[in-house]
Amino acid sequence: MVQINPSILSADFARLADEATAVEGADWLHVDVMDSHFVPNLTLGLPVVEALGRATGTPLDCHLMIEDPDRWAPQYVEAGAGSVTFHAEAAAAPVRLAREIRAKDARAALALKPATPIEPYEDLLPELDMLLVMTVEPGFGGQAFLDIMLPKIRRTRQLIDRHGLDLWLQVDGGVSADTIERCAEAGADVFVAGSAVYGADDPAAAVRALRRQAQEAAGRGCAH
Repeated sequence: MVQINPSILSADFARLADEATAVEGADWLHVDVMDSHFVPNLTLGLPVVEALGRATGTPLDCHLMIEDPDRWAPQYVEAGAGSVTFHAEAAAAPVRLAREIRAKDARAALALKPATPIEPYEDLLPELDMLLVMTVEPGFGGQAFLDIMLPKIRRTRQLIDRHGLDLWLQVDGGVSADTIERCAEAGADVFVAGSAVYGADDPAAAVRALRRQAQEAAGRGCAH
């Protein structure tokens, strides 16, 4: 099932509550948490996640681009996140962390930077609910989509299917009307879109349009 997750990073931070409700109808609200250490940018943290949870009925998908996610990720579940993504490059004990997130009744997800291969993490797949293949370098919004990530998306989908897992495959970075079909055809089913949604005159309509594009492309991908 195709899912569209608007990224609040591209919203107007002075109007976060309004921006969160502007995309009702989206599957999740994607919240980029950056600490200026794992990535150079600094965004928002636990208090804002708690406030967003009160402002919208859309579940929160928190992407932690931070050092020491083993310490902090469980606190984002407690703050109201329904899904928490931590980076393979930052987690000291990814299996233990995924199990701790799941034990708190949230979805556990593993993110991979563009240069990080999926194959070394194959044995971890049963411990996860979602894999995030970054299609830009993490740390900044508005970057151009990296086409060279499409083969990695395909390989990841093949691994998931080979193991028969009910595991979502998310892409994040440069997802727009121009790129979402290629991602869907490659096997992604969860799409993070920032400026493509919040840069539109009608963000909710943009979500619907992206969903239609991805659904049609996913059908073509299955046909292949």
